[in-house]
Order: sequence, then C-alpha cells, then structure tokens
Amino acid sequence: MEQRLTVLTIAANDLPAMKDFYEQKLGWKPTAENKDIVIYQMNGFLFSIAKKSELATFIGTELSERASFTFGYNVTTEQEVRDIYNDLISKGVRIIKELTMPPFGGLFFYCQDVEGNIIEVAYNSFIPLDENNNAIGHKSIQDLSKPQPLI
Repeated sequence: MEQRLTVLTIAANDLPAMKDFYEQKLGWKPTAENKDIVIYQMNGFLFSIAKKSELATFIGTELSERASFTFGYNVTTEQEVRDIYNDLISKGVRIIKELTMPPFGGLFFYCQDVEGNIIEVAYNSFIPLDENNNAIGHKSIQDLSKPQPLI
C-alpha cells in the first residue's frame, strides 16, 4: 500500500450537531451527504462524519469511544482491493469485515492495526481519484439503493 489516505471518517453520536458545528462554526461546505453521513472535500482527501450506530453496523463491529473513526484507503479497481486484501491476509493482519460488495457498487473490506484502529480499503465509484490517487470529490449519495455505474 502507498503511504496515503483517501477518507478520514469520524463517528458521531449526534450527526446533526456535528454537521452544524463544521458548517456553521467552521464554515465548511459539504460535498455529499445523506441522512447517515456528511462528506467534506479537504486538500487531497475527504473528511466524513457518520452516525456512529450506522457506521458500526456497516463495518460489522461495535465502535468503542477509542475506535470512533476509520481511515479510508481507496484504489481505482476492485482487483486492487482483492490484491491488498490477499497481501494483508498473508501478513496476518486482522480482518474485521471480509470483502463486501455493497448494493450501490464497489468493493471494500475493513481491517485493524495493532491498537484496534480501523482501516477501510475500498474501490468506491462515488469517490473519483486523480492521477496521484488523491480524492477529488464525492458524487451524490442521495439514493444508494441502486448500483452506480463504474467511473
């Protein structure tokens, strides 16, 4: 894996209050959002705030106060996700959510570092990457019920 991040997600007990803080107090503008998550374009990566309960359900594990965020590492193809998954498995990395294809498309898995921090490796057609693999935005996420076209 390259030394980079694509998405930093923090879990929120009160998403509306967090959204209000970042938008009203800091003046940030969301790039994409729905009832469970809000996403902001940063300098080369995305910052998102997700409902803690929904994030825990999506990952498939309980989030303690210590593990209330995830690091996102996005790649440009599903095959890259599989290759990284296989490499990490061979190195004994703890996988906490196996390879998954969500209903809206893409492929991801979650693993943990030695202190329990959660890392997502994903191909996500909603997050376009530039030639340096930096996140350059986020497509609308208003309707995730149907598969999305690949970029």
